[in-house]
Amino acid sequence: MKKFLLSIVFVLTATLSMNAQDISENAIGVRFGSNDGFGGEISYQRKLSESNRLELDLGWRNNSSTDAYKLAGIYQWVWPLGNQFNWYAGVGGGVGNWKNKTTDDSQTLVFAAGNIGIEFDLDIPLLISLDYRPEVGFNKIYDGLNSDIALGLRYQF
Repeated sequence: MKKFLLSIVFVLTATLSMNAQDISENAIGVRFGSNDGFGGEISYQRKLSESNRLELDLGWRNNSSTDAYKLAGIYQWVWPLGNQFNWYAGVGGGVGNWKNKTTDDSQTLVFAAGNIGIEFDLDIPLLISLDYRPEVGFNKIYDGLNSDIALGLRYQF
């Protein structure tokens, strides 16, 4: 009987410690992806609860023919995998603007987005992530399905 009770206590303790989240209050950094020419993004994450956070990403592009920016907001759920690994999924959307410098055409873009990924929380205040973000655009320049796979590096504070 003692072994049985000890086993139950051990299993409950292990389960509770596996479900405990350690999401940092804030994290800021970069998200490197391709996302139809927007490339890298400045990324900020804010903890909302023990297992939820908000991620805001600002991407921009400026070259000889184009000026563009895009702001995405994603509400994320975070689940532990153990050994400093978490996986997450989320939904959101965003807005932006795309301007062709040669024709002086400009267009506002609106999109819905999803997000799924895995992250590794180092012992130092650095969070490394790899995620996939499908986006569905609703205008001529940014229409249909646009996908992005990105590597994120964020400082946690």
